[in-house]
Amino acid sequence: MSDVSLAVHEEGALRYPLGRIPAPAEMMEAAPGIYWVRMPLPFQLNHINLWLIEEEKGWTLVDTGVATDEVKALWREIFATGLKGKPITRVIVTHLHPDHVGLAGWITRKFGVELHMSRTDFLMCRSLVLDTGREAPKEALDFYRAAGMGRRGLESYAKRFGGFGAHVSRLPDVFRRLKENDELQIGGRSWRVVVGSGHAPEHVCLYSAEAKILISGDQVLPRISSNVSVHPTEAHDNPLQDWIDSCHRIRANLPDDVLVLPAHNEPFYGLHARLTQLIDGHEEGLSKLHDLLAEPKRAIDVFPALFKREIGPEVFFMATGESLAHLNCLLGRKAATVTRNEKGVDWYVRA
Repeated sequence: MSDVSLAVHEEGALRYPLGRIPAPAEMMEAAPGIYWVRMPLPFQLNHINLWLIEEEKGWTLVDTGVATDEVKALWREIFATGLKGKPITRVIVTHLHPDHVGLAGWITRKFGVELHMSRTDFLMCRSLVLDTGREAPKEALDFYRAAGMGRRGLESYAKRFGGFGAHVSRLPDVFRRLKENDELQIGGRSWRVVVGSGHAPEHVCLYSAEAKILISGDQVLPRISSNVSVHPTEAHDNPLQDWIDSCHRIRANLPDDVLVLPAHNEPFYGLHARLTQLIDGHEEGLSKLHDLLAEPKRAIDVFPALFKREIGPEVFFMATGESLAHLNCLLGRKAATVTRNEKGVDWYVRA
């Protein structure tokens, strides 16, 4: 999800050409042959953009929305009235989060088609869904204890654990792998797979040089910064450096004059400016965090250096994961050190 915003950006650097957003169950043409569908989310971030690309005999769908009765009902309306009598012939999912993959199994089974997805995100999604109904493992509780959470926070996490699968329909047992630089023919155009990392391990974007369009998923969003977090399964991971490196690579390898079709907010022009804003926003956060670590701090103590708003309970775990991502990045750059005390709590200080 993309709820916790870090990056400061100048809105004037971006341009939004479409002027309005689609109504519920409306397919709004965003570019020739490419249609924008906007579905509700039951989260603080209350919408997701999904993309339908028209082909001669059907439609390719990029991302699916969450598995709720409301979203299924909206899809049924589109299937009945919006697809010109043609079926979905392919489902592409940008990454593993439930708002993107939630209905992939339901839709692929309904139309008897394949799911296209990166291998890492497909397998990780299946792994997370298997946590449904399990008790929170000791290692995960130790992870959040080390971040500075007390009894109430750990109890809250234990109640939340295993909730990933609540909005994900049963995944297909097989899929077709997407990887960097794969070429897909969709709607009479060639689309190249561009992979980013950090927000998700192997996030797929789709770039058409002919159409001058980038379907960016959560890799590039215009008004918010995608959450980049460390999780208990990979406590020593450095996803923020992966994210920053991805932003640099995409800016270097794609032209600036593309229409970006993001998963949240509105389609926009200004790819290079937005990538620069995202990079600079995180580097600014790292600098402020480094200054704050003049005295030892726990992960839950460093929110003021990274976030511009009060962190409430609805995003507390997301903010903790993002704080840990920034702390691990400083550790990776040898700009900070960490010591675990006798109570199992990690204290960070700048090097």
